[in-house]
Amino acid sequence: MNPFPHYYNAAVSAAFDGDVSTSITGVDALPVASPPEFGGPGGRWSPETLLTAAVADCFVLTFRSVARASHVAWTGIRCEVVGTLDLVERIPQFTRFEVQARLTVRADGDAAAAQRALEKAHKLCLVSNSLKASVELRAEISFEREVTAA
Repeated sequence: MNPFPHYYNAAVSAAFDGDVSTSITGVDALPVASPPEFGGPGGRWSPETLLTAAVADCFVLTFRSVARASHVAWTGIRCEVVGTLDLVERIPQFTRFEVQARLTVRADGDAAAAQRALEKAHKLCLVSNSLKASVELRAEISFEREVTAA
């Protein structure tokens, strides 16, 4: 890892109407629009969905790193996040993110070690740590079924 601080740059271009074009160096531009809840067209990424996805992405990438360092024998993870946008003193803000992680460990895996890795990833996720909204983790661990030779 590079020493801190790290810097991240993004650029957004827009015309009077239509999508905004969000870009970073070396990556295709991403069309972004207001969500339907704010009168947008739907079917596009919005700042609200990008933020919610960032919580999920950061959690999974942090888990991957923690699990590797902890030697957790896992085979797959699915993370779904629901972000709640509400009015706080008449100002819209995210008040809560619910992280639902479903982890599959190998048949010979250690569920307790996997649970510890999930909790550590939750604690270390830099995106979640940067938000003032609460971030709650609900985790499910299942075991991969062993395949028997026929």
